[in-house]
Amino acid sequence: MDWRSEGVLLAVRPHGETAAIIEVFTAGHGRCAGVVRGGASRKMAPILQPGAQLDVRWRARLSEHIGSFTVEPIRCRAAGAMANPVTLAGLAAVCALLSFTLPEHVPHPVLYARSVALLDGLGATHWARAYLEWELSLLDEMGFALDLTACAVTGARHGLTHVSPKTGRAVSAEGAGTWASRLLPLPQCLVTGGPASAENLAEGFRLTGYFLAHHMARALGNRPIPPARQHLVNRINRRPPDTTQR
Repeated sequence: MDWRSEGVLLAVRPHGETAAIIEVFTAGHGRCAGVVRGGASRKMAPILQPGAQLDVRWRARLSEHIGSFTVEPIRCRAAGAMANPVTLAGLAAVCALLSFTLPEHVPHPVLYARSVALLDGLGATHWARAYLEWELSLLDEMGFALDLTACAVTGARHGLTHVSPKTGRAVSAEGAGTWASRLLPLPQCLVTGGPASAENLAEGFRLTGYFLAHHMARALGNRPIPPARQHLVNRINRRPPDTTQR
């Protein structure tokens, strides 16, 4: 098995005295792990930073083997993120969630393209909103899509105010009735496509966080969501409201 591709570095851990094991997300091969010889050296440390865009070559005797990587840097994102705590937390959260979620060697080209675009836009004015929508796309890609198009009870496409925690389907105020307290609030920015206030973002992260933890994580062996995700949400929730259009 031998292939070459471009990918995002998700995680790095030491392997022996001089090597490192890395995880890389590529469009055509999904999440792949491999050994980098000399990956623990000072020369490689600036290259092997989570979020980095790499040119990688992966080799193994069989596809199920861990294999080995040779890497060349394309661009480093961590250095530019260091100056802003929210940006740095964002980079860590995206990489941690992808590493946590993706099965090995399964291509996800659409999610890959969205993830690269999100990482390339780190620090942009509406990045928090883009990240929220990325979490929705991650749930969708993993088979836990939310249906926010129509009320699950009445079929109405207007007046949507809640989401069912069981089905992930939107519910209108009329359809919710006395059950509203048992449903999750639906931020209106996700319904109308309009601006996202601080309250909208907080509601949105509660919504996606619920499905990440109670649906997706349980399907992956009931493991806890990486703490990097909550760290980012805490950082974003301290920011002032974003009341301008995207």
